[in-house]
Amino acid sequence: MSASRCSQSEDMANQVIKCKAAVAWEAGKPLSIEEIEVAPPKAHEVRIKIIATAVCHTDAYTLSGADPEGSFPVILGHEGAGIVESVGEGVTKLKAGDTVIPLYIPQCGECKFCLNPKTNLCQKIRVTQGKGLMPDGTSRFTCKGKTILHYMGTSTFSEYTVVADISVAKIDPLAPLDKVCLLGCGVSTGYGAAVNTAKVEPGSTCAVFGLGGVGLAVIMGCKVAGASRIIGVDINKDKFARAKEFGASECINPQDFSKPIQEVLIEMTDGGVDYSFECIGNVKVMVGMLSFVPCVCVCNCPFFSLISLTKIRKMVL
Repeated sequence: MSASRCSQSEDMANQVIKCKAAVAWEAGKPLSIEEIEVAPPKAHEVRIKIIATAVCHTDAYTLSGADPEGSFPVILGHEGAGIVESVGEGVTKLKAGDTVIPLYIPQCGECKFCLNPKTNLCQKIRVTQGKGLMPDGTSRFTCKGKTILHYMGTSTFSEYTVVADISVAKIDPLAPLDKVCLLGCGVSTGYGAAVNTAKVEPGSTCAVFGLGGVGLAVIMGCKVAGASRIIGVDINKDKFARAKEFGASECINPQDFSKPIQEVLIEMTDGGVDYSFECIGNVKVMVGMLSFVPCVCVCNCPFFSLISLTKIRKMVL
């Protein structure tokens, strides 16, 4: 890169960028496309040009006003992919031009959670991220003279966003960004539940409740892990064909039976499945699954829902 180009790049890194973003001004109201200002990245921060973003149910949940941690005004979005536009002081592993995925769960590699092999729930910036702020306690977004909050440390519903450098994954520049943006949440949640959390074994039988994005990713993970039978469960039959494309052996609709679906599965599998995945976010389904399977993996746990351990203990015993 020539000296003039380097200088131009450095100048851009220090400038405020004006761009479009979908702003949630208040709970329960539609998103509003606004021109916002995105401040330059500070130390250990990265400014990213978002090329593609997906919409997750969590975004809709927060927008609805039901999220107890939801704060407004805010720029939602946490499934995105893009190109690094500039980096702040102290950033050594990323540079302008890198293709990346923003992460709502960071990885500092230093805290006790990162160093513990049993979890990856890094807590280094959890407090400020939970408040919709950058690690220094401020926001990089403004609109019409008002401060706009960040969301899950990512805010991908904006043409440009700023994230902590520990909240970025560098990926292959040839990767299709309109597809890999899903790796930021739904795909990794489902695939990881099957491969890393449940550790599905070859030859096993699995049941997957809910055939949305997370459920399809679970099916894919079970297939890769070598499961011999994967049963998809959903009340929407239109999802069955796609589920089978991803690896489901068969699909059933609970509404087609007069008995509880867990009883149906017990009969179908001669005693129950080896692994069951809840990808809906329904507490009743979670509890019911325990009656016919030794291993239950919850992929979508509703915020502030309570599951009675006493009831579960009685069911297991």
